[in-house]
Amino acid sequence: MRSLLVRRPDLLYVLIAGYCLLSIVLKILRPDSLEIDESEQALLSQYLLLGYGAQPPLYNWLQYGVVALFGISVASLTVVKNVLLFLFLLFYGFTARVLSRSQLSPAVAVLGVLTLPPVFLLSQRDLSHTVAALFAVSLFLYGFFRALKKPPNLGDYLLVGVAIGLGAISKYNFVILPVAALLAILPEVTLRKHLFDWRVLASAAVCAVIVAPHAFWIVNNIGHATGVTVAEMKEGAGSALPHAIQGLVSLTVAALKGVALTLAVFGSIFFADLGKILRAESLWTRVVGRMLLACFVMVAFIVVAMGATHIRPKWLALFTALLPLYLTLKIDAAGLNPARRLPALLSIAGVLSVGVILMLWARVFIGPMIGDYSFAHTPYNGFAHAVRAEAGPPPVAIVVDDRIVAGNLRIQFPDTPIILTGFSQGAEKRLPAGRIMAAWSAESSGREAIPPRIAALLESMLVRMADSKPTIISVPYNAGRPGDVYTFAYVWADLR
Repeated sequence: MRSLLVRRPDLLYVLIAGYCLLSIVLKILRPDSLEIDESEQALLSQYLLLGYGAQPPLYNWLQYGVVALFGISVASLTVVKNVLLFLFLLFYGFTARVLSRSQLSPAVAVLGVLTLPPVFLLSQRDLSHTVAALFAVSLFLYGFFRALKKPPNLGDYLLVGVAIGLGAISKYNFVILPVAALLAILPEVTLRKHLFDWRVLASAAVCAVIVAPHAFWIVNNIGHATGVTVAEMKEGAGSALPHAIQGLVSLTVAALKGVALTLAVFGSIFFADLGKILRAESLWTRVVGRMLLACFVMVAFIVVAMGATHIRPKWLALFTALLPLYLTLKIDAAGLNPARRLPALLSIAGVLSVGVILMLWARVFIGPMIGDYSFAHTPYNGFAHAVRAEAGPPPVAIVVDDRIVAGNLRIQFPDTPIILTGFSQGAEKRLPAGRIMAAWSAESSGREAIPPRIAALLESMLVRMADSKPTIISVPYNAGRPGDVYTFAYVWADLR
């Protein structure tokens, strides 16, 4: 396989398609309990809204469309993510092909980007919006560099506008990337002229059309859009160090964590030619290098201006994604043939990427042996089976106060509205008469009573409690050890 990739570089795209397909299959073969981001997507797929809170809506819209067509299931959740991941890798390879002379450069770039932790680890473990934004990054890079290399073409400029629009409604920090790209080409006389082409207006127009609906929502909900992220970025602000220093130190550490493995992989594989690679330069290494630098300078300014003190590596994924492309272009500029090194890079990237999805699958079955239970082991299916076994009609709605519980119960009760306290979108006002079930986790002490937020919502709905005392039920963990159980609580109410 490794030598075949050298002879047939286009086989790369078959390999990444197989990788994404394997991820889908292994996810479906696991128990159907969801992780944090997956639970949120399952819950929000009930609604088609202009905005959903702290994250832009692109991923939610895509998920809503897939669920509307195929229904809610683990498969419909994981397919969206892995199709976006495949498209990210696909257009990343296309970009390398546009900018380099070697037919092997796309393989080097794609295998290199698979060594970034947000790509091979976090995207498979529990990311959603970042995966959509990564796709927008590679689509933007492809359109942007096509527009710069080819004679002016309206289609390429429109593609850039589409990519920027999609990126802006996938992750707010995406907008840093196109700004950095414009700054990066300013010193290049041969490229600067593209900024004054009339087609730029067409690109801006199509971007504005894509962004406008969500922009309208942001104007009226700016607090919802930024509050959570700002609060997370200011975690740990009580330190004696000034906030600016804390933030810059945190940014530096996060950036190093994000790129250290990739730099180590490239450094070890191309060790003999490091000096030549470092000295090599081309028009495109200068542009991509400036983009990288400009992105992190702008992020640093934002960190200082906001007084942010806590930066996570995954927040920088859209910018660290430029690094493997930059390194690939440096190798190309040095005139090196990567054929000899490609098998080693394939081995490392393969072990990392395929190894992670195999590990996540195996952990579900191995973890309980040592008492390690995760979200995947929570037995929502067993709870749903016990509820359905009760006499009486099915619920017309289920009320919960936790997003993880909400998303998982949507999988188990796909035809039943799931109402989350604080995010019901008025669904409780449109329910037919019938039984309502309120459910929650009773794992912690004191959870045998109806949680206050659920009680308040039920009271506002003017329901009649069928039984004021909740039912407590213990269900064996998914793939758990004999005797290990998870405890749920639920109560019925009648809506007239």
